[in-house]
Amino acid sequence: MKNQDSPTTYEYLADDPNVKVMPIMLSLIIGAFFAILNETLLNIALKTLMEEFHVTLPTVQWMATGFMLVMGVVIPASALLLQWFTTRQLFLGIMIIFTIGTTISALAVNFPMLLAGRLIQAVGTGILIPFIFNVFLLLFPPERRGKIMGMIGLVIMFAPAIGPTLSGVIVEYLGWRYLFITVIPFSLFSIAFAYKYLINVSEVTKPKIDILSLFFSTIGFGGIVYGFSAAGDSEAGFLSPNVAITIVVGIAGIVLFSIRQLKLEEPVMDLRVFKYPMYTHAVFMFLIIIMAMFSSEIILPMYMQGPLGLLPATAGLVLLPGSILNGVMSPFMGHLFDKFGPKILMIPATIVLSLTMFMMSRLSMTTPLWVIVVGYLLLMLTVSAIMMPAETNGLNQLPKRLYPHGTSLMSTLQPVAGAIGVSVFISIMNARQNHFLQKASNPTDPTTIKEAMVAGVELVYFIGFVLAIVAVILAFFVYRARPADEKIIDNN
Repeated sequence: MKNQDSPTTYEYLADDPNVKVMPIMLSLIIGAFFAILNETLLNIALKTLMEEFHVTLPTVQWMATGFMLVMGVVIPASALLLQWFTTRQLFLGIMIIFTIGTTISALAVNFPMLLAGRLIQAVGTGILIPFIFNVFLLLFPPERRGKIMGMIGLVIMFAPAIGPTLSGVIVEYLGWRYLFITVIPFSLFSIAFAYKYLINVSEVTKPKIDILSLFFSTIGFGGIVYGFSAAGDSEAGFLSPNVAITIVVGIAGIVLFSIRQLKLEEPVMDLRVFKYPMYTHAVFMFLIIIMAMFSSEIILPMYMQGPLGLLPATAGLVLLPGSILNGVMSPFMGHLFDKFGPKILMIPATIVLSLTMFMMSRLSMTTPLWVIVVGYLLLMLTVSAIMMPAETNGLNQLPKRLYPHGTSLMSTLQPVAGAIGVSVFISIMNARQNHFLQKASNPTDPTTIKEAMVAGVELVYFIGFVLAIVAVILAFFVYRARPADEKIIDNN
């Protein structure tokens, strides 16, 4: 039997006939699916948990806010962990931590115990995403990564999409504890499978741990995630002193963290990844797409339940086809990326994205439901054609020594951009609503209130349209990236 931590003479392990790649992928994907599923699995159960443990809405929301906060804190440290432990050690450790958190939550006798289990889950989930990206970059050569990364995209998009629907069924027929109980067998299976088949694919260099960097990272990314999340929940928004102070401290922490990384010989997160143009390009595209997604995933349900008067379950079902389409199309888009390069995907996709955002900026109180379904389908289809190909193309240009840092930075951006996106778009919508009502002759009239919300939704989507135009411009400057040491440029 092959030693799990033995080196190989092949540059990429997927080319080694002695390496069983499929079992490795299966163990990682199963673990990732159920870890990411937990991000949205509890959202629909918050009301049930409030009644079960007799807690208020602000308290129970820490199940979501705390999860995102912990992820924002631990992800930046993932680059360090990827270089300190073997692939096998780190994955088994991640999944054991996640399983412990899941078990604690399932056995919770009070809310603090439930929250503690949830936050332990977040530690495992936060490290898992950059870990899987890094492993697949080391397993597969650049010309095969698109389809493989597309499979990760399927997991990342499909798991959160079915989370609320699956949660509703489980809570109604089995009870909230089964949200955790049903996950445990799959986590244990992933651990057993990885113990048998997972081998080491990374180099353990054990770089120096800079405590000051970790401190700046924690207050920086943690402060930004918490501050913007709190702004969305606070009536005063960004004018709340706690929110403003937390965001300012977070920004200061990130600035100090960045300055320190550029001075260290062995940085915790090497920001020199931005020297590679396609990686920088990918970061900008990634941020724009995240913003476009959140403008729909947060604002559309509010619009459908407000002016259109739909029930929450119906609103969720309207969005479900688009989310499923995104997941299903991700591997196909990855295959097209491998075959034709990024430009042939991104230019038409960003143009369609722009048209879709403009169409959604014309929503009204009488918009047919099919328009929303089609608009969201188009939006999520373009996301599958842009986000994962852009991310894969950017990571492809990095030398292997920067893979942990590139994947860590990309993964850090997701909760940060998510918190900022939710807060900013809700604030913009609320500001437009208030301005509309101030000018209305009868601001307390239910119809006027609905019209005010429509005006807010229109403005959010118009801003999304502007961002999409920026993405169109960026798409014309993309080219197929090769590992930096190959010094090859392909303008496809």
